[in-house]
Amino acid sequence: MFDTLSGKFSDIFDRLRRRGALSESDVNEALREIRLALLDADVALPVVKDFVAKVKEQAVGAEVLRSVSPGQMVVKIVNDALIEALGGAPSPLNLFAPSPIPFLMVGLQGSGKTTTSAKIALRLKTRERKKVLLASLDTQRPAAQLQLEQLAQKAEVACLPIIPGQTPLQIANRAMDTARREVYDVVILDTAGRLSIDFALMEEVKAIRNAVNPVETLLVVDAMTGQDAVTTATAFNQAVQITGIVMTRLDGDARGGAALSMRSVTGAPIKLAGMGEKLDALDEFNPERIAGRILGMGDIVGLVERAAQNIDQAEAEKLAKKMAKGKFDLEDYAAQLKQISKMGSLSGILGMLPGVGKMKQQIENANLDTTMFKKHVAIIGSMTPAERRAPDILKASRKKRIAAGSGTTVQEVNKLLKQFDDMSTMMKRMNKMGGPEAMMRQMQSAMGGAKGGRRPF
Repeated sequence: MFDTLSGKFSDIFDRLRRRGALSESDVNEALREIRLALLDADVALPVVKDFVAKVKEQAVGAEVLRSVSPGQMVVKIVNDALIEALGGAPSPLNLFAPSPIPFLMVGLQGSGKTTTSAKIALRLKTRERKKVLLASLDTQRPAAQLQLEQLAQKAEVACLPIIPGQTPLQIANRAMDTARREVYDVVILDTAGRLSIDFALMEEVKAIRNAVNPVETLLVVDAMTGQDAVTTATAFNQAVQITGIVMTRLDGDARGGAALSMRSVTGAPIKLAGMGEKLDALDEFNPERIAGRILGMGDIVGLVERAAQNIDQAEAEKLAKKMAKGKFDLEDYAAQLKQISKMGSLSGILGMLPGVGKMKQQIENANLDTTMFKKHVAIIGSMTPAERRAPDILKASRKKRIAAGSGTTVQEVNKLLKQFDDMSTMMKRMNKMGGPEAMMRQMQSAMGGAKGGRRPF
């Protein structure tokens, strides 16, 4: 997502930085290119006009053009405008209401509404420690209620039992009665969708909304649909006054215009973003971080949060102690690869680092996600315990056996061993310098005594 827009913005700002002093005509030319980049990314025309006007108002001022680094000042102004267009600050789900809190999920068929309902339930259960009840109000699709029931089982949350013949309004009322009786904190009501907006759909959603008075009315839209997503959001907002938006498939290759247009067009914030098919692939939508990624600044905070959620801390500490003693072996290397794999695709992780966006195509062409980690784990898995602990014993005959067992080649086995040897050498150097923390202190001293916490990132 946003790759095309990010690449174009990067090219524009690179040219501005190289020029040093800027004239008003330089800024106007850059704004013209920014306007074209936004339109090409499928951003709504009124939003583009408003965005460019706000940037121009600040960027052509004397304090910018005469500043020490005008190019950087323009980047900052664009960054601030992007954050504002995306919603300003994160907008969390509203949980400040008497239990049971009703969440009404609305949207078109195929937008990922049912899966998103289960994702939100899992998020509330694990992060907020809430007791959640899922209820499918979709009587239009025969398998819809069963689908939600299966997703609820995976998420290990409760799902309202199916009673054939009930109307969506009856199901909604039964869900709320059950939640009050069995003391649930949140009820997520998954309504039916249609292939397109129609009168019957809106009347059904209105009736349910009036009956349950939801605290959150969340519109689920597919980011891949571009400006159609904005049209859908506008229609639902006029009908039921949505309180927030969940954008699905934000990890795809959509141009990003829908996300940039949504807040300005509807006034409702994007609250959550679907980043994959797994039930835990749902992130808070943070405008500041998204703007940073669009402008090539990365998302280090998001990367750290993802690591904290997916990496086993006890296992990481155990590995760190072994590394400190110089006892890092291939079993530890395989464990490390498995931990990193839990964080998602390698290209997705690298895309959160500053400046790596420019190398996105090279990363994808290298096919790192689908081959390197899996091959390395397979190769190590084909070794005996003795070979993993002491790779020096691996000679030609053993390498042939390992290659055959892992479905790889001897050259790939040698490549893995070379990478492991390089890593081991680096560990030994770090230990000679007093360990990772001592090495970090030396780096800080060399950079002029940067201040920070005891464990700087």
